[in-house]
Amino acid sequence: MKLSHFNFELPKELLAEYPTENRDESKLMVVHRDTGKIEHKLFKDLIDYFEEDDVMVLNNTKVFPARLYGNKEKTGARIEVFLLRELNEEQRLWDVLVDPARKIRIGNKLYFGEDEALVAEVIDNTTSRGRTLRFLYDGSYTDFRRKLRELGQTPLPKYIKRDPEPQDESRYQTIYAKYEGAVAAPTAGLHFSKHLLKRLEIKGINFAELTLHVGLGTFSPVEVEDLSKHKMDSEELVIDERATEIVNTAKRHKRKVCAVGTTVMRGLESAVSSEHMLNTHEGWTNKFIFPPYEFSIANCMVTNFHLPKSTLLMMVSAFMGHDLMKRAYKEAILEQYRFYSYGDAMLIL
Repeated sequence: MKLSHFNFELPKELLAEYPTENRDESKLMVVHRDTGKIEHKLFKDLIDYFEEDDVMVLNNTKVFPARLYGNKEKTGARIEVFLLRELNEEQRLWDVLVDPARKIRIGNKLYFGEDEALVAEVIDNTTSRGRTLRFLYDGSYTDFRRKLRELGQTPLPKYIKRDPEPQDESRYQTIYAKYEGAVAAPTAGLHFSKHLLKRLEIKGINFAELTLHVGLGTFSPVEVEDLSKHKMDSEELVIDERATEIVNTAKRHKRKVCAVGTTVMRGLESAVSSEHMLNTHEGWTNKFIFPPYEFSIANCMVTNFHLPKSTLLMMVSAFMGHDLMKRAYKEAILEQYRFYSYGDAMLIL
C-alpha cells in the first residue's frame, strides 16, 4: 500500500475544536467487519456490544502540560518550547521542539515565567526543529517539576487554533489517566465517563491497563510514498503481568478483547508471544502497523476519526480492511462526524 491510498478530502469544519459537553455523548459509528454493516449510535451505546467477561484494554498514560512559552535572551523574542521527553533527571536535560526553530542556536538561553523563574540553555541541536535543553534550576527535582507544571499549558494539537481554556485541562485527559508522560492524549479514551465505566463494570466487562506514553511521533506526517520506508518515533511502553493475565484469559475463552485506541493496539502488538498471546513488556516501541497486517491480540477496537495520510488511519485500514475503511469514512463525512482529537468515535467489531 502506498501513501496516496490514504488521502481523502476532509472538510475543515469537521475538525473538532471543542469536545462534546458530556464525554459519552459524542457520536459513535459501529462498523461490523464480518457483514460490512454500519450503524450510527451515541458513545454510551457502546455497552450494548459487549458481554460479561469481555475485556477492554485502556492506556492509562497521563498528559503533562508540555507546551511552554519563553523569551530568548537579549532579543526577548517569544519562543514556543514543546517538551518531548526527559533525558536526564539529575541534569534537568530535555528533548524539546522549538518554534520558530531558525532563531534558536546552541548556547542560547531561554527565560520562562514572569519573574524569569526558569532558565534553560540550548546544549544540542539535533534536527531542524528539535533541540536539547538544560534547565538551570537550583531547587529540588520535585520543585523543578512543579515549576514546569505551573508554567506549562495543556498541549492541545496544533490544528486547534484557539488558546487552551480551563476545561481543556480535564477534558484533554482520560478519566483513568495515572502515569504522567504523554505529550498527547490517547484520544479514544476521552469518550469514557465515570458513569459509563461503572455500567460496563456492573455488566461484567473486565478492564486491563497498559501504559504507552504518547509522543509526537504518533502525529508525525508520513513523507514517503513507500510505507515500508517510514520510521516511527519510539514511545515508552509498559505492560504488566496483571494486564497480560486478563487479556490472555479472555483470548483463551474466545471473548472480545477491545483495544481502546490506536496506542493500545500498537502496544498490544508490540508484545506478542510466539503462541500469539500477550507478553509483559517494559521498554520502548516504534511499531508501525499498516496493511497488510495480521493482528494477534485484540479482535475489536475503539478509535477516533483520523486525518488523511496519518499512520493512525493506516492502522485502522489494516484492522478493518481498506475498502470498508474508505466506505466508513465517506459515510462519516456525509453524516458530519467530527474528526481528530476532540472528535467522535468508531467501534470496529
